[in-house]
Amino acid sequence: MIPRFGKPPIPGTRYRRRQGAYGVLVRDGLMLLTFQQAPVPEYQLPGGGVDGGESAIAALHREVFEETGWGIATPRHLCDYRRFCWMPDYDFHAEKLCMIWQARPTLQRGDPSEPGHSAHWVSPARALDLLADPGSRHAVRLWLATGGRC
Repeated sequence: MIPRFGKPPIPGTRYRRRQGAYGVLVRDGLMLLTFQQAPVPEYQLPGGGVDGGESAIAALHREVFEETGWGIATPRHLCDYRRFCWMPDYDFHAEKLCMIWQARPTLQRGDPSEPGHSAHWVSPARALDLLADPGSRHAVRLWLATGGRC
């Protein structure tokens, strides 16, 4: 059973399944987060939706680069969780299957190309304070419980 975080589904609402790949990305003891300005300003684990025909790993590499400008190496699956949400950029309700990977940021190849995103290095403890999504906080706690290895 995949754990669910966040608000429960709204009865009678149609939800589209949306897979996403997100990263717990640590280098030199600091965690790489992205800050998204809109639709609601918030800190997030870098990542996003898996496009049709794309693997989760390919999506993780693409999304991390778009949102932070960094490349990553050695991704390993950490956990999965579900959440139900409204996706204003797509104009639909989604049942998101969030696949979380731990990986090592390797090289900053540029600035974030995703509009409204900025990259931030914080301690894992600070990440727990900043992350808006309870599922992301769960993933960071799980990563810490495994000894914080990437």
